[in-house]
Amino acid sequence: MADSRTSRGSAKRDRLVAAAVRTFHEQGVEKTRLADIAEAAGVPLGNVYYYFKTKDQLVEAALGSHAGALAAHLAALDALPAPADRLKALVQGWIDQSDVAARFGCPTGTLASELDKRTDGLDRAAADTMRPLLDWLESQFRALGRPDDARDLAVALLSAYQGASLLTNTFRDPALLETEGRRLQSWIDTLARPTPPGA
Repeated sequence: MADSRTSRGSAKRDRLVAAAVRTFHEQGVEKTRLADIAEAAGVPLGNVYYYFKTKDQLVEAALGSHAGALAAHLAALDALPAPADRLKALVQGWIDQSDVAARFGCPTGTLASELDKRTDGLDRAAADTMRPLLDWLESQFRALGRPDDARDLAVALLSAYQGASLLTNTFRDPALLETEGRRLQSWIDTLARPTPPGA
């Protein structure tokens, strides 16, 4: 019986975190009330306070959810046979989410941008959520045979995506991210080609 209650409690907490992730993305942290998250999760407001005493605790949980989803996504990409395939599949995922980006921006990027205005530690927590992606990108460019500039290439790719995501959201135009995504995939192909001798 206790295990059943624990399982139900864990499921309710997970539902609240998922609702927080979605609501923060769609409305922003500052505009979101705990009542909004309760409504999105389909639970009474009192249940939110049982699991999370403050909105900041929900922000921390949302960041943890982003980190977990990113880790799972990167692990799935690691199953692909070659670094160029992995990088291009990551970009394809961004392209596939262009409609969402047009409406609300990048889920992690918009949250990080909003939290950057704060100085209570959540700003650094947002950076810590994005850092594994940058590190993973660097490792892929190293595996692609670019050890000397792998970090620079990783920053360039992530910056291109975040910039395209911002413009896509600003102009409410998914085609902007789709076009930039295809350009990035072509760029990755050029980096994957061996350099001719003497070039």
